[in-house]
Amino acid sequence: MSAMDAAPAPTGPPDPLVARLRAVGSVFAEDEARVLRSSASSPAHLEAMTVRRLAGEPLEHVVGWVAFDGLRLAVGPGVFVPRRRTELLARRAGDLTRPGDVVVDLCCGAGAVGAVVQHRVPSAEVHAADVDPVAVACARRNLRPDRVHEGDLFAALPPDLRGRVAVLAVNAPYVPTTAIAMMPPEARDHEPLVALDGGSDGLDVHRRVAAAMAAWLAPGAAVLVETSEQQAPGTAALLAAEGCRTRVVQDEEVGATVVVGRLREPAGA
Repeated sequence: MSAMDAAPAPTGPPDPLVARLRAVGSVFAEDEARVLRSSASSPAHLEAMTVRRLAGEPLEHVVGWVAFDGLRLAVGPGVFVPRRRTELLARRAGDLTRPGDVVVDLCCGAGAVGAVVQHRVPSAEVHAADVDPVAVACARRNLRPDRVHEGDLFAALPPDLRGRVAVLAVNAPYVPTTAIAMMPPEARDHEPLVALDGGSDGLDVHRRVAAAMAAWLAPGAAVLVETSEQQAPGTAALLAAEGCRTRVVQDEEVGATVVVGRLREPAGA
């Protein structure tokens, strides 16, 4: 339950729902019980959701929402659940967005990054894109629907965005293929492989983004890519090769790493 807010442990008689969750290995049983109860419309609904959770379905899929940087966003079965670490990407993208900027949340999943930017800078023109139709349908619940586009990377975007994107935020898959088997069952069994698999070294999609981004970026645009601490030098090198000055920002508390690039403006601009 990566982004659900923690609550103090209850006192008094043992909670049977907490006991059931603990029995299947839930580390945050008290918090999960609170979220399940707050999301249930009836005792029967609570029991149905509990059975799904006990079977290993992600809590966020079960209740239909995730807490992300202070927002409550829709998620559902078959959609990648936004992680708390991705809040670093969303916040930095918001920090770099000015009123009226065109912002693209690429590989958007549920559209969490775009939703945070739109919340922080309401006048920004926020677009999002994903290759997975299930993710696109979900993102349209969290963002302006006509600005969420289905397709492969930049091919999904409206042509009139070429050369206008001031902030490009990318949460592309970066898990090496061989490491997917070691991921928690909640992820590997319930989230789409296309949202997880980054190829042999985890950088396959980062390479494609870097190679194609120039035509879409405005002069001086910011490019932000979530990655891992180990892969950050490789991601940074990809952006630098396409004309970006880069730096790496991290939040050790949540294990977040983001490469931030700023496109060099042409001489004399």
